[in-house]
Amino acid sequence: MEFQTLKIDLQDNFAWLRLNRPDKANAFSMTMWDEFPRAVAWLDEQPQARVVILCGEGRHFTAGIDMEALAHIGQMAGSKGCPARARENVRKFILHAQDCFNSVERLRVPMIAAVHGACIGAGIDLIAACDMRYSTLDAKFSIKEVDLAVTADVGTLQRLRHVIGLPLLTELAYTAEIFDGRKAQNIGLVAQAYATREELLAQVEQLARRIAAKSPLTVRGIKHNLLYSRDHSVREGLEMVATWNAAMLVSDDLTEAVTAQLQKREAKFAD
Repeated sequence: MEFQTLKIDLQDNFAWLRLNRPDKANAFSMTMWDEFPRAVAWLDEQPQARVVILCGEGRHFTAGIDMEALAHIGQMAGSKGCPARARENVRKFILHAQDCFNSVERLRVPMIAAVHGACIGAGIDLIAACDMRYSTLDAKFSIKEVDLAVTADVGTLQRLRHVIGLPLLTELAYTAEIFDGRKAQNIGLVAQAYATREELLAQVEQLARRIAAKSPLTVRGIKHNLLYSRDHSVREGLEMVATWNAAMLVSDDLTEAVTAQLQKREAKFAD
């Protein structure tokens, strides 16, 4: 797939999805808002892509929403004619932007965020939707929207409390504090922070390869049930995983996993 604002590289059993507007700090333009969910949907259809690594080209992960895109939204709200219809169009765009990052959760396989440089505003919304997050020590994070007189509306306020807890999310959302990768690791936003971008990408690739070596059916089942259980009660989550395994547990992957264990060899799974 060819995109103006993104690059996709398929390697072995995993994929790189790269934000590719380095001259604009990978800020989300109107084109990127359109292309990102299409890229994720395409990756979802590639059986060999068992894991996706999300990263940014150039000096930054992403500076958030592009100022031209923000101005475009302002023009929508202030357009001539019926004010209700103008605001309806604004709502339509917000829902589109939300769906852009919802696509990460719709993706059947894990997406790992590898953050370097700036991860601001919409960047936080994006990594909050990812399954795992890693960064460099000098990465810069901020829930920046309050400084622009905007209520964050693309997922941070809804998802991040499940990652770092409500008290910390509340403080960061109200203050727009800029914090580095070390603090991001300390508060649980990222699992690990590395000294350099090169080390970050090497370690994340190694992690992706480890996950890609597992049963694809099982990895997809883990992702589905983790997300389901996040949004439901323990009892509902247990019922879901019982239903899931009733359908998926007996598989060629189970046979291969058990056989490989008995033969003391590495299991090999079909896509």
